[in-house]
Amino acid sequence: MNGPSILRSLGRGLLVIGLGLASWCAIVFVETRFHNSVSVAPPLIVTQTVPPGLPGDPGGSTVHAPAARTMAAPAAGTLLGRLEAPSVRMSTAVLEGSDDATLRRGAGHIEDTPFPGSAGNVGIAGHRDTVFRPLRNILVGDPLDLTIANRMFRYRITRTLIVRPDDVYVLDPTDRPTITLVTCYPFEFVGHAPRRFIVQAQLVGEETLTTRGPDGASRPDGARTAGRSGR
Repeated sequence: MNGPSILRSLGRGLLVIGLGLASWCAIVFVETRFHNSVSVAPPLIVTQTVPPGLPGDPGGSTVHAPAARTMAAPAAGTLLGRLEAPSVRMSTAVLEGSDDATLRRGAGHIEDTPFPGSAGNVGIAGHRDTVFRPLRNILVGDPLDLTIANRMFRYRITRTLIVRPDDVYVLDPTDRPTITLVTCYPFEFVGHAPRRFIVQAQLVGEETLTTRGPDGASRPDGARTAGRSGR
């Protein structure tokens, strides 16, 4: 086989690989858009426990959690709610589980933390290069909204920090209703990121969503302050 033939064969091979990668990216994009557009599910309740490690790239923490009794969890990938950060234009569905298959479709509720809408410290993970990428611009004091069926819980960002994958203390139980968002860090890192970027927010209020506008979206029907709804 001469030089030009080798180059043509190499070019065809690279083209096939490129088309395959493009098709895979298109499938992931369509699947993510679909799951981010569906309506949210009813709230669930679970007892707080400590997970074995922060979600992220494969090969992470090997810290073991103490045994704890929890209620039965829904199947991985079950739609739980919607998370929005208006200041950075982030909006994503929240699904059950933090496995790779779930996080390709949206943000994932971290197993063995309270379910979205419950008291305690709710853990939610997401990929730094997809649904949680806007978090690189989040600031303390920014709003964070979590919608569960006919309820909207309004949070305010209280702190951001960078930790190791085994720093599970960020998911410890809290006295006040809290959301902890977890994603890999640095955001521009190529390969398995060595750190985790953490965003924590505390509940400041909640609303009942019972009416629907012309576009079919839920509209606030009333509000309660965090002092009345926090426990």
